[in-house]
Amino acid sequence: MKKVIKIAGLSLLALALPVAHADEAEIRAALAKSMPSVKVGAVTPSEISGLFEVTVGGNIFYVSENGKYLIQGHMVDVAARTDLTEEKLGGARKQALEKLGVDKMIVFKPKISKYTVSIFTDIDCGYCRKLHSEIDTYMAEGITIQYLFFPRAGKGSDSYQKAISVWCADDRKAALTAAKKGGAPAVKTCDNPIDEHMQLAEDFEVKGTPMIVTEKGNIFPGYLPAKQLVEALEDEKSKK
Repeated sequence: MKKVIKIAGLSLLALALPVAHADEAEIRAALAKSMPSVKVGAVTPSEISGLFEVTVGGNIFYVSENGKYLIQGHMVDVAARTDLTEEKLGGARKQALEKLGVDKMIVFKPKISKYTVSIFTDIDCGYCRKLHSEIDTYMAEGITIQYLFFPRAGKGSDSYQKAISVWCADDRKAALTAAKKGGAPAVKTCDNPIDEHMQLAEDFEVKGTPMIVTEKGNIFPGYLPAKQLVEALEDEKSKK
């Protein structure tokens, strides 16, 4: 039985790339033919001979050199006890966030910024509200917070509509703060990046909110108090 693989909302068959003796160009062609709506990023040889590493948004997959097989999962260096895929996923997430750009985020920045995190948030999430209620403590620790929306109830939900209204408000930061306190934002519509946020959240396999993404692309799922977040960020900085 062929295994069904989820990539950016698409159901794919693991044996759906019928190409023989593929190099990078041929792998791209095979993926484009089998998955025309998927935007493939880098295609590079992996640590395993005959297996190519393929970046799709914030995800990494592996494709055989003959282009016939696609594998979803993590590659682990057993001897070094290192998750090689997770290390590279950090870079993929970082690039995806940079590509989106801070102009498509709601940014709270302290006078002196020492750290920067991107946070997927849901206006109606209890722990998201708790985190934002302590925004001054994060600012005091020098943490810049870049918000992206991930309404867990999905597109068209009340939380989704609130996210759009906040984005379209004259003062986005004030509107977000008021909404986090339980206020109903004035209903507005405009061009907005909410769907892009949600797609990125899917690419990052966000399961809940808040989800914190560091400058290196590492993930801290859930709420972290400011001082605990600083400790985690300092620990990350100390590692190669």
